[in-house]
Amino acid sequence: MSDPETSGLDVRLTAWVHGRVQGVGFRWWTRSRALELGLTGYAANQADGRVLVVAQGPREAGEKLLQLLEGGGTPGRVDKVVVDWSQPLEQFRGFNER
Repeated sequence: MSDPETSGLDVRLTAWVHGRVQGVGFRWWTRSRALELGLTGYAANQADGRVLVVAQGPREAGEKLLQLLEGGGTPGRVDKVVVDWSQPLEQFRGFNER
């Protein structure tokens, strides 16, 4: 089995975004950035106030999305992003807000 961090295949970025990220257009903004980068997946509000971002595609595009999430130019306020990289588990069509 190949390592998703070093292979040229698609990877899955799972990011739990902490801060003031609900009710501020954060999921819409994330969807727009992901689509610009050619990623598929979703951004979903969580009951505890976080937003879960699941994005699949080339590692380089996922890293760019992660930089954008952490970069301070998002709607609301991002305090912390907890990240997990893995192999894609399912197929997505486009990038959706959930």
